Amino acid sequence: MIETKPIPNPKSQIPNLLFLTENYPPQRGGMAVSCDRIVRSLRENGVKIDVAHFSTRYLRWKIDQKINGNQICCPVREDVAHSINRLWTILENQNESYTHVVAFGGLLPMMASPVFAAWMEIPLITLIRGNDFDAGIFSLKRGDILRDALEKSTAICAVSKDKVEKISKLFPKSQTFWTPNGISLKDWEFSNEDLSFAQNWRETNLPKGQKVLGFFGQLKRKKGGLFFLENLLRSRSANKFHLLLIGDAEPEMHDWLEEHREEVSFSTLPFLDRYELLPYYAACDLVVIPSFYDGMPNVLLESAALGIPSISANTGGMRDVLDDGKTAILFEASNDYDCRQAIAKVAELSTETYQELSKNCVELAKEYNPQAEAERYLQIFSETIKKRSHYA
Repeated sequence: MIETKPIPNPKSQIPNLLFLTENYPPQRGGMAVSCDRIVRSLRENGVKIDVAHFSTRYLRWKIDQKINGNQICCPVREDVAHSINRLWTILENQNESYTHVVAFGGLLPMMASPVFAAWMEIPLITLIRGNDFDAGIFSLKRGDILRDALEKSTAICAVSKDKVEKISKLFPKSQTFWTPNGISLKDWEFSNEDLSFAQNWRETNLPKGQKVLGFFGQLKRKKGGLFFLENLLRSRSANKFHLLLIGDAEPEMHDWLEEHREEVSFSTLPFLDRYELLPYYAACDLVVIPSFYDGMPNVLLESAALGIPSISANTGGMRDVLDDGKTAILFEASNDYDCRQAIAKVAELSTETYQELSKNCVELAKEYNPQAEAERYLQIFSETIKKRSHYA
């Protein structure tokens, strides 16, 4: 496994970045949250950033001025080549002296960023999240585009160490860095209203004594939701738990729950934004992250910051930052027996052990703050600022 070293905060030259993304507010979801957090943290460190956001939500082209940069709203219709070319025209007219092109998630940024970096004669930095790589590298539609962007990148940033290792082996000419997510503790704390809501919700929805296991976010197949449900039932401990699912789950998960409604206690809610999520987090005893493979899902640090331990597969970002028995109950990814053993362990957790896990989770989250995340990126921009695009 590739190790990383502490990174200082460079002050030699302030970067001026062009961020290309399909994931940015007002869009919802974990990728948009991460992009927004990274941009805000870097701007707070004095970095100038223009964010070009490709989205079908926009009806017209516009440029919104922000502190330390602009947001360029790029409407996307059927002709994606037109959207990319029109963005280039806007950038040419602005005559901005960017130091880097940064690609963050999505097909259009991966298509445009290597070309833009070559035309501007500046380095390309590609930020890889779990979905970008896991789905893209084997995709007939996206594979060539992803591989071209990674091959042309001066530096590649990945949120889990296994992604760093895999990318480094495929693209040895590009430097690859581990850049885990950050989280601001002040944005993730319960109010009295949250706690009161959670208490009322528990009293209304479950028998006394049941533990609440929370599933949050986009529950895709790679997240292992159905795998966990099947092992929960086979563990013979299902009656000790109530499942709270919030987000977009695969139809097969909903079908399974309906089929086993008499055997498994559960509640479901649609996707919610962060401030809407807090009272439901407060209702949970643990969160479940049973991924077969993953990057570093936001729920990992969100739950830790709130003092909520997780029952997690030992893969991706979970393997990087969680310790079994200290900050989580871990099981081997895709291992049925190991998953059932972890469920049984959670069912018998003592109050003292749970409180120790909770306290350790908060301490863990403190290590992954937005400033530390920003400083990792600042170091990478500093080291690459005078390099050229790899486009050939």
